[in-house]
Amino acid sequence: MADASGPVVPVATVPVGRAVRVRVPATSANLGPGFDTLGLALNVHDELEVTATASGVTVEVSGVGEGSGEGAVPTDESNLVARAALHVFDRVGVPAPGLALTATNSIPHGRGLGSSGAAIVSGVLAAKGLLEGVVDVSDEDVLRFATELEGHPDNVAPAIFGGLTIAWVDETGPRHKQLAVHRGVSLLVAVPGATMSTKLARSLQPEAVPHADAVFNLSRSALLVAALTQSPELLFDATEDRLHQTYRASAMPDTTALIGELRAAGHAAVVSGAGPSVLVLASDPAARLEAARIVEERSTAPGAGWHARLLAVDIRGGTVEPIPSSAAAQPRRGTS
Repeated sequence: MADASGPVVPVATVPVGRAVRVRVPATSANLGPGFDTLGLALNVHDELEVTATASGVTVEVSGVGEGSGEGAVPTDESNLVARAALHVFDRVGVPAPGLALTATNSIPHGRGLGSSGAAIVSGVLAAKGLLEGVVDVSDEDVLRFATELEGHPDNVAPAIFGGLTIAWVDETGPRHKQLAVHRGVSLLVAVPGATMSTKLARSLQPEAVPHADAVFNLSRSALLVAALTQSPELLFDATEDRLHQTYRASAMPDTTALIGELRAAGHAAVVSGAGPSVLVLASDPAARLEAARIVEERSTAPGAGWHARLLAVDIRGGTVEPIPSSAAAQPRRGTS
């Protein structure tokens, strides 16, 4: 049909019943001197299944964030994964279907391991999968949409692309470079029982830093890229920082004490993201085991609650795949 304004243009929509499965890794950002720039994907994952429905948003959660008490995540349209998916539909101009989300979460919340970034990337990738054959959402689009919600790309870039990433923003938007980590690098994450607010951590940052400290961090962040990709024996020197960890130390004294103990023993220990978890970048497996022993000894102290996790670099990043369904064979066409 047509009216005086011209013919009605068909609008592509996502068919009800189409479903996708998403898997996104945890991340550790900053890595010491690479504040808001460097990030590393870790082999701990949140998993998600999303089905397009006729209307509404429902969320089922198991694992981290499950339940209705403190720390539980929302199970309606205010859920961060759902908000991220709906953001993509809005940005590409396609009517959003209803969404039925089933999340299985393993990434600790509020520990500096990129849980919010992973949730955002999960939602963006879910929308990308649901939009397959309707609208093309490129990898660059995924990074841009995720950064719009996260505010900075240092966590979402490794969650999307895997490995070690350098992220920056120019006049075209967020960009990244993915690098392979040297096989000699071994990872340890010490996770405490306590949480830390990213907003609080950022509020402790001064608006300006001394020139000497800025130069110091420039040299160390450049060295860190070389250490992680070519020369793991340089990791200890390469993880020195004067830009953010000192300013945040008062808000997480247990983290600061553990890092001090680990570095005194020669281990390249840093705050993971905004904290309070600690990341150790070991140059060999034996050094990682020694660092784990130090963490476990500290965990026996009253009220400490540290847990050492021996991890690896996730090289795949976020993935999305269709869940076969006869109802999701082809995009549906409607009218505006």
